[in-house]
Amino acid sequence: QVRLVEFGGGAVQAGGSLRLSCAASGLSFSRYNMGWFRQAPGKEREFVSAITWSSSNTDYAVSVKGRFTISRDNAKNTVYLQMNTLNAEDTAVYYCAADYGFGVAYSRKGYDYWGQGTQVTVSS
Repeated sequence: QVRLVEFGGGAVQAGGSLRLSCAASGLSFSRYNMGWFRQAPGKEREFVSAITWSSSNTDYAVSVKGRFTISRDNAKNTVYLQMNTLNAEDTAVYYCAADYGFGVAYSRKGYDYWGQGTQVTVSS
């Protein structure tokens, strides 16, 4: 049974930082590209960042580029999202997802497994 469990969400003031983690089990983690998505109230779930299985490629949504950093530790079956200089527009439920494909996937449809999400709330 595949499980993706996100950790590290919470409430933070604007300008602050959070580090999200996503622990994977039940799959060959090092073979999967991993992504982070987010969904704000009343909005569609959107792509935030992704990293290929070998960490050779990463990409970010324009809105987070330069502030967020994705990384992974295949030995720990964990992917991370370091979020700096947070603002109110970053408030959302953040989801990690696993993709057994080629390269970075930007669409939700490209991902095979999803976590349950973790809430990030940024107050201004």
